[in-house]
Amino acid sequence: MDAKTLEEAVALTKKFTSKPSNEELLKIYALYKQATEGDNEGERPGGFDFVAAAKYNAWLNQSGKSKGEASEQYIAFVNEISSKYL
Repeated sequence: MDAKTLEEAVALTKKFTSKPSNEELLKIYALYKQATEGDNEGERPGGFDFVAAAKYNAWLNQSGKSKGEASEQYIAFVNEISSKYL
């Protein structure tokens, strides 16, 4: 089942029967945030919150992409990895 819209791709990730790798999860997160909110303009997490810092950096790496471009990449990536996790 290939997703054709951002909403379908998000729904597809919720059907995964096993957890993607941390690298894949960060890419999914970053592309979703870029597709829905645009460039990361938030403040960098401080201290020892390594998970928040990794998510922040992953999203920051998507800066400059349009919401449409990020959405297309999100859908393509979810479709690509879905065969491994469904």
